[in-house]
Amino acid sequence: PVSPQLADSEFSPVFRLLTIFAYGTYADYLAEAANLPPLTEAQKNKLRHLSVVTLAAKIKVVALVIPEFSFRWDYLMLVTVMFPQCIPYSVLLEQLQLKNVRQLEDLVIEAVYADVLRGSLDQRNQRLEVDYSIGRDIRREELSTITRTLQEWCQGCEVVLSGIEEQVSRANQHKEQQLALKQQIESEVANLKKTIKVTTAAAAAATSQDPEQHLTELREPAPGTNQRQASKKTSKAKGLRGSAKIWSKSN
Repeated sequence: PVSPQLADSEFSPVFRLLTIFAYGTYADYLAEAANLPPLTEAQKNKLRHLSVVTLAAKIKVVALVIPEFSFRWDYLMLVTVMFPQCIPYSVLLEQLQLKNVRQLEDLVIEAVYADVLRGSLDQRNQRLEVDYSIGRDIRREELSTITRTLQEWCQGCEVVLSGIEEQVSRANQHKEQQLALKQQIESEVANLKKTIKVTTAAAAAATSQDPEQHLTELREPAPGTNQRQASKKTSKAKGLRGSAKIWSKSN
């Protein structure tokens, strides 16, 4: 409540400097440095850190949606890959009024250790890749933009939620189909067992035998079958040996 009163008082330069630290950048301070209190080196670095945060927030985050096929449920799902915010060294050097890349990299390392931002220095491509940065104070005129962004985010969440519900419905349908198929197979197996029992009982009744004993006889071969097969194999082997002897004598 006291801050608006400072804007129209003798402390207006201090109030303006306070708003720059809240919303502005180091470039804003340099544009009005003649009418503002001087800053120490630590204060300048602090304002530079906040300026990097502002630059990172202004860069649009690139999101790539990749379709991926699911072999389990036989449908396509979308995978979102987020890319970091990249700020060229040239932009940082100009906005922060630094003399060389060494000073810039030292400043960024200080910001990372101060937990102001998280990222990496891409020295090959001469850019700063920002993965995370702290939030800054917002102006009243920015509230409408934030509201619109939140509404778009809510709409995106609704789309994702509807897609998840559709996938759950497909999964439940697949489960019901598998259960129905299992029940059908079990029913057919049970019917086949009943049919075999009835057929066995009828055949046993016709021969006046116990059904279980008749079923066992059907499964086991007749008593002389193995002996006849063995004798056939033996006679066949003898015939082969005899033909071999005859062939060797003729040679």
